[in-house]
Amino acid sequence: MTLTTTTTHATGAGSRAVPAPAAVPAPAELLKQTLRRHAAGVTVLTVPGPAGFTATSFTSVSLEPALVSFYLSATASSAEAVRAAAVFAVHVLGEQQQELAERFARSGVDRFAGTHWTPGPQDVPLLHGVPAWLTARPVLRQEVGDHLLVVGEVTGAGGDGRQAPLLHHAGGFGSFRTLPDAG
Repeated sequence: MTLTTTTTHATGAGSRAVPAPAAVPAPAELLKQTLRRHAAGVTVLTVPGPAGFTATSFTSVSLEPALVSFYLSATASSAEAVRAAAVFAVHVLGEQQQELAERFARSGVDRFAGTHWTPGPQDVPLLHGVPAWLTARPVLRQEVGDHLLVVGEVTGAGGDGRQAPLLHHAGGFGSFRTLPDAG
């Protein structure tokens, strides 16, 4: 909450109320407020171990070579496994997979309990039933602020692509519908 105060100034024509400058939120709070307005696709990233976590920070980096990236907190429970992994998998979640997203976002639980998966290349967990997945080998790991940036070169992919995507927006989950063509 921003608190505004007013100050009264005396002038030759009387006094007038002048608003004092509003307190400006800290940059971290501004970033959180802004990113809550940004809808993002929901993914689950996995590494051998098994270890994994939910992320909305997944993005493409380059087509030639085929590179992708993600961020996770440098202090996350999966961070050490990610630092040591020679391979990772990214699973794009579908609109019916909110429970899976919530499970992999929860700390202090066995995220793989009740999760259907098979070992992929180098024993990276590949989750069943996701619309799309890919595997990649890390080519860059870099601490950036309080997060770890990982860039990987794509080595494989799969999925049936039939489900609409699961999206995260304003602290909640939703999906996507195509708008009518304005043409």
